[in-house]
Amino acid sequence: MKGVLLTNMVQELGLTNLTPEIDLTDVKITSAEINRPALQLTGYLEHFANERVQIIGYVEYTYLMQLSDEKRLMKYERFISSKIPCVIFSTMTKPSQDMLDLAMKYNVPTFVTERTTSNVMAETIRWLGVQLAPCISIHGVLVDVYGEGVLITGESGIGKSEAALELIKRGHRLVSDDVVELRKVSDVTLVGSAPDITRHFIELRGIGIIDVKTLFGVESVKNTQSVDLVIKLEEWDRDKEYDRLGLHEEYTEYLGNKIVCHSLPIRPGRNLAVIVETAAVNHRQKKMGYNAAEELYKRVQENIAKKRDR
Repeated sequence: MKGVLLTNMVQELGLTNLTPEIDLTDVKITSAEINRPALQLTGYLEHFANERVQIIGYVEYTYLMQLSDEKRLMKYERFISSKIPCVIFSTMTKPSQDMLDLAMKYNVPTFVTERTTSNVMAETIRWLGVQLAPCISIHGVLVDVYGEGVLITGESGIGKSEAALELIKRGHRLVSDDVVELRKVSDVTLVGSAPDITRHFIELRGIGIIDVKTLFGVESVKNTQSVDLVIKLEEWDRDKEYDRLGLHEEYTEYLGNKIVCHSLPIRPGRNLAVIVETAAVNHRQKKMGYNAAEELYKRVQENIAKKRDR
């Protein structure tokens, strides 16, 4: 079963470990959801999502603290013994020593954070959602161009890496070359990243491997980027009819999400970097409500109407 190491979550969220004696090496989180165990602490354990990260906020904590020692330990033991992955105490709360003893007894890692409950819940869900999202690897290059994530695809050797290098020289940022890992973090958002082993590297035929971060500086690379636009490079075909107006968007699909896609024919003399830049800015302009093709069509229709009225 796919999961994320608990040690990575602890580091990402900056949690303080109250049970350092418990070995976290092989502990994995398998659900991107979290649970506030209000009902479970009162004794109702039906439909308990015990595979989730458990967060105890100020309300749950004050409820436990107003109980007698005997009742508090009884209720907390029923909860902590339910094979949960971990417990996080938020909003300046801290478990008592007898509660920590129960955590040690049932081998449940317990953490504390000074963040508010809503803040730590939102951050945990966001981070786990990305880490546990459905993921595929595709052949291509992902570049951040003016804030738009542009995925450049095409056959091997067609010039994807060279286009990316020119974009980097023009001040844009590389996310991944050759292999792009796509994660579906929502029904409308795909996030791309590079495999750890090839991060910040580009392969240029005839030269070899270059380290973009070392050659061009840290401002030339980025670890993750949402995918907003796909540019498909292909050999020029005289017999193929290419879109010259852009009135109708074409899409490609990854993990069930549709992304706007442009097929770009390759021919000597075409400056790929400038064309990709223009496509990115034009896509951004469309998202802001202006479509140049529709404006041209509107002008043509108005011109025809004027001639008819004469």
